[in-house]
Amino acid sequence: MSDNFDVVIIGGGPGGYVAAIRAAQLGLNVACVEMRGALGGTCLNVGCMPSKALLHASELYEEAHQGMAQFGIKTGKVSIDIKELMASKDETVKGLTDGVAFLLKKNKVEYIEGRGSIQAKGSVKVDLNDGGERTLTAKNIIIATGSDVAQLPGIEIDEKQVVSSTGALSLAKTPKHLVVIGGGVIGLELGSVWKRLGAEVTVIEYMDRITPEMDGEVSKTFARILKKQGFKFKLKSKVTAVKKTKTAAIVTVEPAAGGDAEEIKCDVVLVSVGRRPYTTGLGLEEAGVKLNDRGQVEIDDHFRTNVDGIYAIGDVVRGAMLAHKAEDEGVAVAEIIAGFAGHVNYDAIPGVIYTMPEVASVGKTEEQLKDAGTAYAVGKFPFTANSRAKANRQTDGFVKLLSCATSDKVLGAHIIGADAGNMIAELALAVEKGLTAEDIAYTSHAHPTETEAVREAAMATDGRAIHM
Repeated sequence: MSDNFDVVIIGGGPGGYVAAIRAAQLGLNVACVEMRGALGGTCLNVGCMPSKALLHASELYEEAHQGMAQFGIKTGKVSIDIKELMASKDETVKGLTDGVAFLLKKNKVEYIEGRGSIQAKGSVKVDLNDGGERTLTAKNIIIATGSDVAQLPGIEIDEKQVVSSTGALSLAKTPKHLVVIGGGVIGLELGSVWKRLGAEVTVIEYMDRITPEMDGEVSKTFARILKKQGFKFKLKSKVTAVKKTKTAAIVTVEPAAGGDAEEIKCDVVLVSVGRRPYTTGLGLEEAGVKLNDRGQVEIDDHFRTNVDGIYAIGDVVRGAMLAHKAEDEGVAVAEIIAGFAGHVNYDAIPGVIYTMPEVASVGKTEEQLKDAGTAYAVGKFPFTANSRAKANRQTDGFVKLLSCATSDKVLGAHIIGADAGNMIAELALAVEKGLTAEDIAYTSHAHPTETEAVREAAMATDGRAIHM
């Protein structure tokens, strides 16, 4: 067993394992070091995939419980077995992580289970999970250690009464009342799971609206739909304390601008205030690798740190903390190391919230275009006017397309609707390739599909939508 490699990657999440596979495809000798004991990182183990398994299952439960009757389908009494639900979720996770291990083996990447740390340029020490250590020599090192849960000062997460996203994915029973601190993607997705399964859900958000980085019109519509589903929101509010008792958690909430406090009693508190780069124990300071003021590894436009031969990608560097962003960077950095021109177009990376309806976006928001002084046209088409959405009784939401007023190029797109996460791919391609709204408008879209709303929104930028 050799300890000499062309590339050593610390971290086996979406960025790390994809970089490993691509580097191996390009003929490099690669090792991937992962301390979790399972590949796939946060995404496959305690993030994207287990949450989607629970979201899908909870949608099925809600549909059987109260949604099928409108189509004449009588189900009788419907119940949920949380233990079986969690077992199904865990089976999904294991299948996916085992699949990644197979892919590394198939591509002749050496998978090393242990905690990696940089000793110096070209040297990585691994404290093996099974005991002992190995020192690896690497021409190139890629830091792909991802991110960890951000915490609120003074609030202890015990993963029982006060949980992070990890604990919220494994609750033993449905809470009567779940308080979510943070009105972002993770909190709203997990809040949706437990709301459908019977919990009362209260979301506390510091800003004046949920998902504050989203296009403003979409954010307002999203909040209105969630309220209709039974969510309660406390906006412009901050949590100052969480007190745990034997039977409950008491959350103290104050107006963000100051004022009288109130207490909210609940069963479980989900702390969902974002994530932070994971750099603990990597030896970055000793190796001379610079971090920025947000704790992220500083890189240039080719993913290089200030130390020659050391690169970084994914959640540990600047940019959106998204699995597919990390994957794109993994491919790009591997190609750069192999001597090719790897590149990522950050304007074309979509984002999706997997609630029901889903929310998806790519490119610029209307607020960003206004701030930049960019002249633009807006095309908008509601799902209430889409035949497939009407047939499915899923008419909440719309497609909103933003195009340049002079060139007609697609600058941004925002969808709130039942299948938004799939529909956004067409618009991400449009941004990536510099397509125009007219290009989309003159492309035939199958009937009847929700994607016809995308075409109609493109036509609407020029005032010529057909079905409204």
